[in-house]
Amino acid sequence: MSDKTTDFGYKKVTVEEKAGKVAEVFHSVAGNYDLMNDLMSGGIHRLWKRVTIEMSGVRLGHNVLDIAGGTGDLAAKFSRIVGPEGTVVLADINDSMLKVGRDRLVDRGITDNVRFSQADAQYLPFPDNCFDVITIAFGLRNVTDKDMALRSMLRVLKPGGKLLVLEFSKPPNALLSKIYDGYSFNILPKLGKLFANDADSYQYLAESIRMHPDQETLLGMMDKAGFENTDYHNMTGGIVALHRGVKP
Repeated sequence: MSDKTTDFGYKKVTVEEKAGKVAEVFHSVAGNYDLMNDLMSGGIHRLWKRVTIEMSGVRLGHNVLDIAGGTGDLAAKFSRIVGPEGTVVLADINDSMLKVGRDRLVDRGITDNVRFSQADAQYLPFPDNCFDVITIAFGLRNVTDKDMALRSMLRVLKPGGKLLVLEFSKPPNALLSKIYDGYSFNILPKLGKLFANDADSYQYLAESIRMHPDQETLLGMMDKAGFENTDYHNMTGGIVALHRGVKP
């Protein structure tokens, strides 16, 4: 085991420990993940994801990779857009989340053009230059080495392909930021305890949001990884940001 440490919420753990601890969180929350997203965001996460889809530029026949695709809500919508000539790969490092996503898509009859992959964003198991669009929604903050993951995403994108990162971010308004912190650390763990009997996992999720790079920092990381035409769009006062970049 190495001595190198990384953040797990507000705690410092070894790099090797983080993957296991994040896995435990998502094994714990998988069954209630959609319910808790609705409770945490007041249902607004659906609007954030709709904007992501609209700004993705996904078209008929595209090959799309949805990393940290969880319960499959983005994959289901992409499946309809790309049609029978396209493919959507729903990828998640966590087998519990992937199973929930697979079961939900199968139950809805969405199977013909969707594939499933248990995959680590840092080491994507796909050939170079094979996807038109990659999305990662509310997943990048849980990745141990974000720079490595961004380079991995760049590798598997086709030239001209687009990456979209939807993630909780930093509200520039100080009052909104204070209100948001109060909600995240006082209300969110209580919701986790009440509805999922799991306050600790939701405490981690709140902490992981605070430890995630702010908008400009993440933009710089995408530039450094090799993406071009990078930009970001704040939503809901900057509580969430959608970053975009293109592979040259």
